[in-house]
Amino acid sequence: MSLRKFKTVAALATAAVLLGSLGACEQERDEPTDDPSAEDPGTGEGEGDEILVGVAMPTRSLERWNKDGANLQGLLEEAGYQVDLQYADNEVDQQISQLQNMVNAGADILVIASIDGTALAPILAEAKEQDITVIAYDRLINETPDVDYYATFDNYQVGTFQGEFIEEQLGLKDGEGPFNLEPFAGSPDDNNAKFFFSGAWDVLNKYYESGQLVTPSGKNPADNDGWQSVGILGWGSEDAQDEMTNRLNSFYNDGTPLHAVLSPNDSLALGIAQALETAGFAPGPDYPVLTGQDGDQANVLNILAGKQSMTVWKDTRELAARVATMVQQIVDGAEVEVNDETTYDNGVKVVPTFLIDPKVVTADTVEKELVESGFYEAGDLGL
Repeated sequence: MSLRKFKTVAALATAAVLLGSLGACEQERDEPTDDPSAEDPGTGEGEGDEILVGVAMPTRSLERWNKDGANLQGLLEEAGYQVDLQYADNEVDQQISQLQNMVNAGADILVIASIDGTALAPILAEAKEQDITVIAYDRLINETPDVDYYATFDNYQVGTFQGEFIEEQLGLKDGEGPFNLEPFAGSPDDNNAKFFFSGAWDVLNKYYESGQLVTPSGKNPADNDGWQSVGILGWGSEDAQDEMTNRLNSFYNDGTPLHAVLSPNDSLALGIAQALETAGFAPGPDYPVLTGQDGDQANVLNILAGKQSMTVWKDTRELAARVATMVQQIVDGAEVEVNDETTYDNGVKVVPTFLIDPKVVTADTVEKELVESGFYEAGDLGL
């Protein structure tokens, strides 16, 4: 039975009970938990196995999406839902085709981590005609009224943490400088990338204005709106490596020091670190500050080896648990809990959103944050 049919039958059954027995006590239902990591977001009494949840992830090529997909699928299946999990190899047409198949299969809820947040309006319009509820997962889906909820981390805060880390490490608040910084941004087709960059640039841009920061390559946007000019399409490590290599060869091969690189995530940071190593940079006092995000294993190992300075860790287990809770609330017909109803305007509507706070991880806090929390085993990190 689909969610649409289930709700109709449930409503009729409830009405019959009320008419037949006005004096009977109303059957109590457990309230949805406020704890996103609650062990049982389940439907109870076998209702979950009647609900099909389609989960569309962008790619298997990045470690974090594999974890996201596996975590969410595990939680939903444990709760008794049918789950159709698909990865689209970062191909927009492939993701649209996968979503079409989910709609045709009678999905009741779609959870979508979009590749291109502006390309899904037609298929989501079709989903809405079938009364399918749509949750945007970590990436906002734009230019459509047919996305119901959004669950993500505070992406502006991610960038703020990165900017503040550079600010602190270079002593910019104390008037130190000038320093050479090379900025990178994320994929121009990813809505989150602008939030990452804006958070960092709102911290750093004033130091360009004061002359404490300069970019020898000239690839520093005049303001937040220019972030796409330094974006790396598809978040590719190799593309970031090539771009960093070009900048090093063109602007730093005469001995000009490089003091910091703003990288919005770990995938780009991995390529940037490889370019630095190839150019002869070695961990130590002259190694540039290098930021990141996601806490990917290879990057955590680089942090421990001194090849990356920090990462902004987004515990994807929390995000998966929150979305599983949202699914349960939708199935129950309960109010879906959100904590931001003003920020995420997709060009057509402001999408009700649940934001999760990220954390900064450095070499000194890897064990506390990543190992003690169970995100990694100590052996995974050589600890």
